Amino acid sequence: MENAIDIAKKFALTSEPVKAEGFGSGHINSTYRLECEDGSVYLLQKINNHVFADVDGLMNNIDLVTSFLRKKIEARGGDPMRETRNIIKTKDGKNYYQSEDGTYWRVFVFIDHTIVLQVVEEPKHFYYAGKAFGNFQKLLADFPAEKLTETIPNFHNTVSRYRDFERQIAENRSGRAEECAKEIAFARRYDWVARTLYPLIAKGELPLRVTHNDTKLNNVMLDEKTGEPVCVIDLDTVMPGLSLYDFGDSMRFGTNPAAEDEKDLDKVYCDLNLFEQYAKGFLEECGDSLTKREIELLPMSSITMTYECGIRFLADFVDGDHYFKTERPEHNLDRARTQFKLVADMETKLDEMHKIVAKYV
Repeated sequence: MENAIDIAKKFALTSEPVKAEGFGSGHINSTYRLECEDGSVYLLQKINNHVFADVDGLMNNIDLVTSFLRKKIEARGGDPMRETRNIIKTKDGKNYYQSEDGTYWRVFVFIDHTIVLQVVEEPKHFYYAGKAFGNFQKLLADFPAEKLTETIPNFHNTVSRYRDFERQIAENRSGRAEECAKEIAFARRYDWVARTLYPLIAKGELPLRVTHNDTKLNNVMLDEKTGEPVCVIDLDTVMPGLSLYDFGDSMRFGTNPAAEDEKDLDKVYCDLNLFEQYAKGFLEECGDSLTKREIELLPMSSITMTYECGIRFLADFVDGDHYFKTERPEHNLDRARTQFKLVADMETKLDEMHKIVAKYV
């Protein structure tokens, strides 16, 4: 079996690889910090092809998007080696390598002098996250999204997600549906939320764009000295979608000061100060690139993406905890309750969210 150094030698590095150490805290792919004889550093990753079965489509998406970003960054006088991921291809020109044991590998240029935060330590961090993902949208505004492969079909198709939810509740494979009757009733009462965004694509009211689809704070690299955003990373879920998916999921993740699985729901709420920080940064960067309809729906997208996550957690609980990793029997139910509390709180603050967005348009 080939080890990490053997794998690295298949790529067009600047010199011989000499050291590979485990790196980062990602849960999907296995990542190594790779050092070469000449001092150059790379990121070597084993791709989880159980999560991403279409490795060819996945890597083609990343190749197309990063190549496009490099040209945009160069045109505005930026540093394309730091401001976007850069793929190092194999010695025979491919953007990934399949090893003898059937595993898939890729290499990126290592971006040094940066940090990644797991939680919002102060409001300006969320502002910088908004700027980073807003800049991502702005630079890719004229990229033809139809060129990209949908690597995870129906990933944010909330209409389909709701159908899946009802099917899993009906099947009740764990026999736990009675334990969460209150939460199931909440999900059904808010089923209209599932129809607020996705159907508008077919109606032509919202444009298909390149979306990141995993807009957490820890997918933004910040300069270790200034704290300002350098690069958006983890492009595995880059697909055609709505800009609203990225905005809404950021708000779901970042405006709640409590943990995603917090049992004390009194601690769970949408912090409007954090909402404003992100919205300001996001709209400063890409406000001119969005349509009027997209901007109108930014606040609602926060509710939609939070609801989607909630029904996925709840469905998995009733299904027997097959999708999300859990640490205790009611873990997914606690997660669902947190999301639903956030949905209800966001709904009461929707008017205020609209006023905040209007300030920065």
